[in-house]
Amino acid sequence: MSIRKLLKLPNGSFLKYCAAFVLLLIPLYPKFPLLKVSEIFVSIRLEDIVIALVSTLLLIELLPRMKTFFSNKINSTIILYLTVGLVSLISSIFLTKTVIPHVALLHWLRRVEYFIPFFLGYCVIRNNRGSINFFFKLILIIIFIAFVYGIGQRYFGWPIVITQNEEYSKGVALRWIQGSHINSTFAGHYDLASFLVLVLPIVVTSVFLLKEYKYKILAVAISFSGLWLLVNTASRISLVSYLIAVSISLLLVKKSRYILVVVVISILFIGFSSNLFERYKSIFDVSLRKIRQTSQTSVFVKYAYAEADGVNFRRESVSPTPTPIPVIEDRSSNIRLNVEWPRALRAFLKNPILGTGYSSITLATDNDYLRLLGEVGLFGMISFLLIILRLVIVYIYSLSKLFDMKSIELIFIAGMAGSLVGVLLNAVFIDVFEASKFAISFWLLTGFSMGLIKYENIGNK
Repeated sequence: MSIRKLLKLPNGSFLKYCAAFVLLLIPLYPKFPLLKVSEIFVSIRLEDIVIALVSTLLLIELLPRMKTFFSNKINSTIILYLTVGLVSLISSIFLTKTVIPHVALLHWLRRVEYFIPFFLGYCVIRNNRGSINFFFKLILIIIFIAFVYGIGQRYFGWPIVITQNEEYSKGVALRWIQGSHINSTFAGHYDLASFLVLVLPIVVTSVFLLKEYKYKILAVAISFSGLWLLVNTASRISLVSYLIAVSISLLLVKKSRYILVVVVISILFIGFSSNLFERYKSIFDVSLRKIRQTSQTSVFVKYAYAEADGVNFRRESVSPTPTPIPVIEDRSSNIRLNVEWPRALRAFLKNPILGTGYSSITLATDNDYLRLLGEVGLFGMISFLLIILRLVIVYIYSLSKLFDMKSIELIFIAGMAGSLVGVLLNAVFIDVFEASKFAISFWLLTGFSMGLIKYENIGNK
């Protein structure tokens, strides 16, 4: 059997099962290192090998239609962004000399890798529109497994694999301790929180649109499972992003009367995470204490008088130096405002047009927009935002078609439209588009949504 025949099996495309494998593997398989890269603690992992193999199969599928592929504005904008990134890479190696060449090249290749699932997702849904129901069920399974593993981490000592520093990135198995965050199968709690911002609006929207009660009950159970995970990541911005995302999704499907119910239930879930409650409380505590805090009391000089033989002597008496007032700050905000964000801005000012190259401002900026400015400059930032703008235009044009779709298609499109807003908000405080588990999942699901809308017809408007 030839490869092209293998790609088109009787009951759907072989690529459908490739997409399913990617959808399951990325969020559920921990980030165990596979091949070590010198001079950086990020390793090549199983997901990189899988995406490389899938991209080869996808290329075979797309080759006969390359002219159509490049004529689409979303696709061409993605190619533009990657091209700008390549030019920035060359500039950072030979002009500004701000990167280690092989490390920067791998960072650029990883950006290419993140977009492969977008083309895969679109291609699969275009060939088999009805398979979206299959992928929706897989999303439910993923959230449930992540929930079970999160429960196992918190209450049964199941191992945690994260990549937050060089030692942990070696695949060291950790254990949950009191007061720490839940990571589940993800490499960090922010990654998990961002993923939930992406998928929960789809699931919550399905609660109000699915007709059969057994499926409604299942969707409610999965929603609660995901919400428990979200609050136990203790990510303040992600909970806000989720509430905004799910509200937009419910507005789009004309279920706005349920928004208050969803918000109230979500807030009540904060009670399941004392860590998240304390982190929100700290914002108010820090703000109130800063308002009340007065400037440090200056040293007051008092005078004591004595008289001897009719002569007055004046002696200075200095009051004790008051105890220094402790610095009041929110640690996460302080790191962003005083370290990470200024570092990205300095990189941008060094080369405003093309930035200082991928990897030049370390692995974390905690603001994807500033990271874009610092690494690939104005050109890179504009080309990336142009991709987002194209997606927004497609979603807007799809609004008039939403209620002509099947219920599962309506659920998916409305959920992804809301999720996009939540993800963009999350990107103000988290490097979401650089985190592989999130980025690959995001672009795959976005590809599904574009395939449902048939963006070759409306994406060029």
